[in-house]
Amino acid sequence: MPRRYLLLSSILSAVLTLQAAAVTFDEMPPVTKRVMPNGPNEVLSFSPAVERAKASIVYISSKQTRSQKYMEQMHPFFEQFFGRRYNPNPHRQSLGSGVIVTKDGYIVTNNHVVEDADTIMVKLPDSQKEYRAKLVGSDPKSDIAVIRIDAEGLTPIRMGSSAELQIGDIVFAIGNPFGVGLSVSQGIVSAQHKSGIGINEYENFIQTDASINPGNSGGALVDSRGALIGINSAIITRSGGNNGIGFAIEVDMVKSIAKKLIEDGSVTRGYLGVSIGNMTKELQSLYKHEQGALLNDIVVDSPAAKAGLKRGDLIIAVDGDPIRNAADLKNRVGMYRPGSRVKITYERDGDTDSVYVNLTDLGEHDTNDADAVFEGVSLQNIDAQQRYRLRIPDDVEGVLVTEVDAESDAAMQGIRPGDIIVQLENTPVTDIASLVKAHKNAKGKIKRVYVYRKGQVYVVALP
Repeated sequence: MPRRYLLLSSILSAVLTLQAAAVTFDEMPPVTKRVMPNGPNEVLSFSPAVERAKASIVYISSKQTRSQKYMEQMHPFFEQFFGRRYNPNPHRQSLGSGVIVTKDGYIVTNNHVVEDADTIMVKLPDSQKEYRAKLVGSDPKSDIAVIRIDAEGLTPIRMGSSAELQIGDIVFAIGNPFGVGLSVSQGIVSAQHKSGIGINEYENFIQTDASINPGNSGGALVDSRGALIGINSAIITRSGGNNGIGFAIEVDMVKSIAKKLIEDGSVTRGYLGVSIGNMTKELQSLYKHEQGALLNDIVVDSPAAKAGLKRGDLIIAVDGDPIRNAADLKNRVGMYRPGSRVKITYERDGDTDSVYVNLTDLGEHDTNDADAVFEGVSLQNIDAQQRYRLRIPDDVEGVLVTEVDAESDAAMQGIRPGDIIVQLENTPVTDIASLVKAHKNAKGKIKRVYVYRKGQVYVVALP
């Protein structure tokens, strides 16, 4: 997108931010009990709860005009297969869903539903009228965005709580699958607090077997009361259809990020200044606590260093809330605003202690060298979960490609998510640090990059 349009978009976003007042959500009362039918003539039905929730779900269609650069680069490639009659469509349209969160038109959806869209259109349930929506703010790192339509008296979704959710709870996915219209599918909570999936940078997913299909993205996952417990985001599939493994962003993360986007127009995250890892079987014998986030390193002069945290400490709680693993600590700290004072509880040498840490702004330190190596390419180190999920052989080392901008040079060369960069020029790549170093040391503007994919190694030329 040209810089002048980005500047105009930033100005409009700033104006909208100034106009936005503090936001409050319609919170559902706490759960009191869970029940089953008692009599032979009773039919278990969730129709009233589902009907109330359906009134808060919208259809979203977005359109993006591809740049001239993209069209010029794509055309010769496809012409080899389709001949000179090939005429690519310069417009890309996507369909999705959204959830109304305020009476005056704020709607939460997935960032990938509206990302880079030139126009965003919203249709309310049981209505043919379309509204042109404005992007209030987006957070690609969590895949959450907020848009707004000029409407009043809407029905906002009632919010649930992640803390009350339990595995086995009945849930309903509501959205617009395949563009066929508002639909409801039923399932259960299969797992909670899922991370390391490789979809987003900040992950805290509910796993469900409720059918989630293309078009459901941005829609609601609700409990049997009709309370929002998650925003449907992604599925794991080999066929393109639903295989019973769907993921929804947990509602507590949704509320935190949506509130920041509505009130501030952007998301700022707290910064602790640590390198973290998970407990392993070998390390568990050295600690009294079985769960937590290990501090592998402390950044000099960081909030963690100033508070006295040390390498080897096991973080077990933040403000009294238990920390299960490294991803949990990352998500929890990221939900705080810069300047927040938080209580960190940790284990060191068998003793448990607590310190208060004054978080600073992650944005001031968020210089991910990996994302700067190849323009438009996001990279991650390979962890055990990714190696198992993607079936990466144990003898393959490198850096995992998680996202590729469709208009980047890498995309034009065929790089795609799931690829593993194993070598740059003559230097083997084992992790992000080695890739960054190899890229800096390599001579010449164009560099040979070796990529592993499904048992084969390919070489491409990238700047």
